[in-house]
Amino acid sequence: MLLYPGLTLLDLIGPQTVFSWFANIHLVWKNVDPVVSDTGIGIQPSCTFETCPSELDILFVPGGFGQQQLMDDAEVLAFLADRAATSKYVTSVCSGSLLLGAAGLLKGYKATSHWATRDALSAFGAEPVDARVVVDRNRITGGGVTAGIDFGLVLLARLRGEEAAKLTQLAMEYDPEPPFLSGSPKTADSLTIQQATAFMVLHAAKQAERLPHRAAT
Repeated sequence: MLLYPGLTLLDLIGPQTVFSWFANIHLVWKNVDPVVSDTGIGIQPSCTFETCPSELDILFVPGGFGQQQLMDDAEVLAFLADRAATSKYVTSVCSGSLLLGAAGLLKGYKATSHWATRDALSAFGAEPVDARVVVDRNRITGGGVTAGIDFGLVLLARLRGEEAAKLTQLAMEYDPEPPFLSGSPKTADSLTIQQATAFMVLHAAKQAERLPHRAAT
């Protein structure tokens, strides 16, 4: 599971919680210094690009406003391309799919992302799909943030069987009943969509101010 400054914590923790019941998880970044997420919570990498195993069942990329700084980061993109070649599944949640696209890993594949970034996938040769989880061969992508749990359960079912995924869903008591019908542009009213869009732009700017300047690569 790729880490980077400014990643969306829930993008990572949702799938990580699902996988943790059955998998050995590697949290990887350029170094082993704590990585600060969008909420300010630090995450300790367990390995670096150099020490990460060369063959993985799952290569996973979370989204987050920090993703924007990595779109032309040669070291990150090279790592993703290298591990993707030997991974059983190449995956992402939220805007993490844009990083997969930038690494050349979604060309000719159907994929999804957060609703605000989904259409940008076409710039990388992917076919954007408006869905919670999209499976296209060994590429599995999840929509925005909370879709990470759905994504994790879909992938767990493929790796460990449907029964394992079902018991995990129950153990997590994943039975969402959202209090408002505003969780998707398909159900939210136009004013809420406008306000959410403006809020995300403002939040992205604030996050960018907090992120460290990227070292030259």
